[in-house]
Amino acid sequence: MGDEARHTVDPKLLEILVCPVTKTTLEYDREAQELISRAARLAYPIRDGIPIMLPDEARPLEDV
Repeated sequence: MGDEARHTVDPKLLEILVCPVTKTTLEYDREAQELISRAARLAYPIRDGIPIMLPDEARPLEDV
């Protein structure tokens, strides 16, 4: 499996995933390989194409 295939998430999966904390939609940051919850101010990592949707694994978003 090439790097490109390993670093993509199924678009249909992205459509149904929501933030486990706020139940709001997520933004996909392809470059950082994260799913961003603006409402919870958290970034959930994507490892080997698998979103890790655990609040304890998410990193807090910096104030912008």
